[in-house]
Amino acid sequence: MDERQEYDQIISVDLQDEMKKSYIDYAMSVIASRALPDVRDGLKPVHRKILYSMSELNLSPDKPYRKSARIVGDTMGKYHPHGDSSIYEAMVRMAQPFSTRYLLVDGHGNFGSVDGDGAAAMRYTEARMSKMSMELLADIGKDTVDFKPNFDESLKEPEVLPARFPNLLVNGTSGIAVGMATNIPPHNLNEVIDGVVKIIDNTTIENRDTDIEELMEIIKGPDFPTYGKILGKNGIKQAYRTGKGKVKVRAAVDIEPMPGNKQRIIVTELPYQVNKARLIEKIAELVKIKKVEGISDLRDESDRKGMRVVIELKRDANANVILNQLYKHTQLQDTFGINMLALVKNEPKILNLKQMLTYYLDHQKDVVTRRTKYELKKAENRAHILEGLLKALEFIDEVIKIIRASNSAADAKLNLIDRFQFSEIQAQAIVDMRLRALTGLEREKIENEYRELMEKIKELKAILADDKLLYGVIKEEILIIKEKYGDPRRTEITYDIGEISLEDLIKKEPTVITMTHLGYIKRMPTTTYKSQHRGGKGIKGMQTRDEDFIQNLFITSTHHFILFFTNKGKVYRLKAYEIPESSRTARGTALVNLLQLDSDEQITAVIPLSEYREDRYLLMATKKGIIKKSNIMEYVNIRISGLQAIILKEDDDLIEVKLTDNKQDIILGTKYGQCIRFCESDVRVIGRTSMGVRGMNLNHDDEVIGMQLTSQGTDLLVVSENGLGKRTDIDEFTTQRRGGKGVKFYKITEKTGNVIGIKAVNEDNELMIITTEGIVIRIKVRDISRFGRVTSGVRLMNLKEDIVVAGIARIKEEVTHEADDIEEQDDTCESDNAGEQDNIRESDDNKEIDENKNQE
Repeated sequence: MDERQEYDQIISVDLQDEMKKSYIDYAMSVIASRALPDVRDGLKPVHRKILYSMSELNLSPDKPYRKSARIVGDTMGKYHPHGDSSIYEAMVRMAQPFSTRYLLVDGHGNFGSVDGDGAAAMRYTEARMSKMSMELLADIGKDTVDFKPNFDESLKEPEVLPARFPNLLVNGTSGIAVGMATNIPPHNLNEVIDGVVKIIDNTTIENRDTDIEELMEIIKGPDFPTYGKILGKNGIKQAYRTGKGKVKVRAAVDIEPMPGNKQRIIVTELPYQVNKARLIEKIAELVKIKKVEGISDLRDESDRKGMRVVIELKRDANANVILNQLYKHTQLQDTFGINMLALVKNEPKILNLKQMLTYYLDHQKDVVTRRTKYELKKAENRAHILEGLLKALEFIDEVIKIIRASNSAADAKLNLIDRFQFSEIQAQAIVDMRLRALTGLEREKIENEYRELMEKIKELKAILADDKLLYGVIKEEILIIKEKYGDPRRTEITYDIGEISLEDLIKKEPTVITMTHLGYIKRMPTTTYKSQHRGGKGIKGMQTRDEDFIQNLFITSTHHFILFFTNKGKVYRLKAYEIPESSRTARGTALVNLLQLDSDEQITAVIPLSEYREDRYLLMATKKGIIKKSNIMEYVNIRISGLQAIILKEDDDLIEVKLTDNKQDIILGTKYGQCIRFCESDVRVIGRTSMGVRGMNLNHDDEVIGMQLTSQGTDLLVVSENGLGKRTDIDEFTTQRRGGKGVKFYKITEKTGNVIGIKAVNEDNELMIITTEGIVIRIKVRDISRFGRVTSGVRLMNLKEDIVVAGIARIKEEVTHEADDIEEQDDTCESDNAGEQDNIRESDDNKEIDENKNQE
């Protein structure tokens, strides 16, 4: 019996499964509880516990220093039972001015040096909290964060600190977990706080999201405590966009002349985390093995005033050559690998710049909300007591009589509650009330306190009810931090010769791109065309050959991509600055010189594109009514020889392409005056080389001549071949299912000719009409009359005999001169025959075109 019981207690375990389970448990413990920082306060658990222990010991900046051994002992005994050396090392790093950008511990004694010297033993050094660490712990006693039991459940410790400033970016961190590591560089406090304020302002004032590019304009790059220089911005931009990147860091050096026609190299600043003593040893070793020749003397003249490493050169040595050799073979030039990995809700995630600031802001919203609720509850409790006191003072004689008649304080409380309906708290306060409260001065003091409390309660409730006020509190508090602790940038960001390209030398500015029917393209300033009234004759837009005319006109930035879609379903790509600039009347450059087009291939759609985004789609329409939707990321890698964008049937052509967000209503219009409106969601997302689905069922010989999105305007503008046109309210076109015949939207007669183009417009838009002769007229949309769906409209342009309208383009009344705002415009100028890019978002801060050109 005993043997069987003993046998039953043996558990069979698969060694491989047990090792896997145990290792995963160990890995997750290291990841979540030791090596990685929390995105909210930027601290690893050991740092958080050290700072909390110091606050519990009341080691604020205005108190005397306390022995480091006492701080380490308290931290280990109460919160972190993992060895005193690891705690002390973490504390020392927070006190080293060459390791931490903004010190969190104020150290007194030997805390190590940039030469790699270790700190003195903890029994010799002393420490207290710095002013910055007080900001991390601000309001921790006001229920701002959750607390959890410590390792033996005898005490409580905070899960995260309130963190008044974004410590993760400001001080950075590094750590090696299991299977992953983090390496976040420190940043300048002023820049990071300005970035947070930018997000708040965009949310509260402009009611819009913040782009990473905006933040990168404010937060220039890492700012190391050891100064130094960063070479180039490519690595910084990559890290800020993706969370990973490499930054070249270089020492600050000067070349000084010496007596005897000699020179010396003076090193005054080192790259972050470079050991000065080892660097000097490395240089000496290179001289010894003759890998670097021309150095006659090497010495360290650093003192309390600053760093100074002197490298003396021989008489015939070239200082720049030797310096470049030292950059190559030593840590005078180093690479800092950025890996912005942090814990988000206890899960490790690689974060870009915007995500890090957004998570911090979410934490601050939570902290301020909880603090406000705490203060509101405290204020309401105090107001409740004051209401009781004021009522008691009003009936003071009766209150005194009741208290005197009572046998005990408890009886007095009950009698007061019974007579005046006081709460128990109020009754206790009245019983405890001192005689001095009966004086007029004290009574006035209570009344003033009550009034102030009611104002405060009103203010706190308003903050809890309105996110804008909540953001305002966060902004006000964080700007105070900036004013108190902000300092100039230490690390200089310079150019990297290897990064300089032709693009860097070209100014970012708006530009007009025009393209003709025969394939001539040119780039012009945005001031080329001047607004005229309806019915005018226009100005000459381009000197064209016989049978040629302007087919496409739009405005973009010189640094944006331009995607060219052809009738054969292929796509090509250029940068706008790659298109040669020409005058208004010049013909331009033949596209065949810029793109590898086949002899029978014509450009039918053009899309200016600022960047590739996962949440954007290309919507394509063909002449035969086929429609296709693909993710824009399918078209990232476009070869010089082009890329197949859509598979077409033999008798079909691609006529128009739009950039969408998968939430639009689509309108297709035909040359015989039929149109259909349907939801973009009816079209499923398919791959790059697919054919598409039926968008519209066409009558015999009819063809689709345009595709518009209802978000582009409130009216649908229609123009016919013979220069007639009209506006119709877009709501007159009801949504149908994809693939139908649609409804009549234009009355075609011999006077009007077939429909040449359609545009979704607003009243503040302007229209450009282009004829087969190359004449361009620009008129205000508000001057074009509104008519019903089945009408012909009014004359928009007087045409000579045998001349017809070739295409139309829509222009916003105001066009920005700032290249970075171009992408925000809603279809600044587009040609109906080309169907180029319709940017979804609209800019409210565009500047009016400076129209200095005289009308011809």
